[in-house]
Amino acid sequence: MDWAEKYRPSRLSDIVGNTAAVRHMAGWARSWSKASLPLLVYGKPGIGKTSSAYALAHDMGWDVIEMNASDQRTAAVIERVAGSGCTTRSLTGAARKLIVLDEADNLQGTADRGGARAILDCIRTSKQPMILIANDLYGLPPELRLRCDPVQFKAIPARSIAPHLRYICGSEKIECSDAAINVIAESAEGDIRSAVNMLYAAAIGKQRIDDTQVHTSQKDERISIFALISALASNATDEDLARLSYEVEDTPESIEQWIDGNMHLLVDSKALKKAYRHLARADEYLGYTYRRQYHTLWRYANAVMLLGVADAAEGRGIHARIMPPARWQKMAGAKKHKAIRLALFNKIAGIMHIAQTTLRQEYIGAFSLLVEYDPVAFTRELSLDAEELNFFLNNTQKVQEIVKKVVQEQREQDRIKEKQAQEKKHEKEEVQKAEEPPAPPESPETKQQSRNQATLFDGF
Repeated sequence: MDWAEKYRPSRLSDIVGNTAAVRHMAGWARSWSKASLPLLVYGKPGIGKTSSAYALAHDMGWDVIEMNASDQRTAAVIERVAGSGCTTRSLTGAARKLIVLDEADNLQGTADRGGARAILDCIRTSKQPMILIANDLYGLPPELRLRCDPVQFKAIPARSIAPHLRYICGSEKIECSDAAINVIAESAEGDIRSAVNMLYAAAIGKQRIDDTQVHTSQKDERISIFALISALASNATDEDLARLSYEVEDTPESIEQWIDGNMHLLVDSKALKKAYRHLARADEYLGYTYRRQYHTLWRYANAVMLLGVADAAEGRGIHARIMPPARWQKMAGAKKHKAIRLALFNKIAGIMHIAQTTLRQEYIGAFSLLVEYDPVAFTRELSLDAEELNFFLNNTQKVQEIVKKVVQEQREQDRIKEKQAQEKKHEKEEVQKAEEPPAPPESPETKQQSRNQATLFDGF
């Protein structure tokens, strides 16, 4: 068994790091009621999100029902697996069942069609606690984020990972130098699972580990684009710049855009003019590459833009923050806005039974005026999330207040419906008891027969 699984924490007290998040989870579990929101645990992979959910269930004596991205999460599957678990009691006698939906931000594609809606239905009808786990908080649909209590797990610092690695070495009776422990803890970059796996790989067939033996088992590290941009403005040699350009994961076109986006860091106007001349020449080579499909020209583009910009910078260094290209942020915003608009038009066109083109060309103006006149009613009837409503109102603060009000109304209605259902069930049971005929009195012969039967089988 690999050590990541062998030393997986079984209790919340065993979780390394993220003390505030773990305390939040424990408090949520102790005070859980049917009115409680599900937890949404999010953060980068390998920092203990899923382990914490299972440790919480162990501490509370709850059973666990889990679905993850390897499962088909269609509406039917979620309703069958998680949906039934949300409304039924445990067969093992546990007080509750914890519903865990791992990698909830990967609800996408045809395999997960209807999955988000089914999860929302589970949240509304759940009689059991639920935890959603995600790597990217904003990879979840907005309507799911609004109906959950978010808990952030952060990267674990190396100073917290190192004692855990020493504990594992002691348990496995392996001598490991402090230098080797520190190298692994730093290389893991906050990922404790990766740190344990690196230690396991370094320890195979050995009884002692030092820092010279762990470099081959370290996490695969690639040079970041930030290191390359910094090197352009420093005194890096041509060979170093060429090596860095080969080791980054970005294409020459992306490197060109990163350089262009940070060109303003060259404060000298003459240096800026010279750098742009080389960058423009590199752009020509990139254009030839795509037109002729002759990718050997990439090396010329790399050489011209890297060596030319480095020559213009004259090793003055960068004394400001390196930022991604501004046009990327604008493109991402435009893409997100387009996706929201298309989803909104599709929803409205389906309700109005007209084509999206007709809606966009003839009715969207009038529809926008109606939404502005009574945004609460339209948010409630169309189940608009904050981003969809903001498309019409363009007022983030007002939108947040409206959506919050509608969500609270929905929760109150759900509680009233549940209370009414329980009252009807109780009344029905009372009526059934009143309508049941009284049991007939036992005859002397029946009593005698019962005593005889009891006597007959007493010996068995």
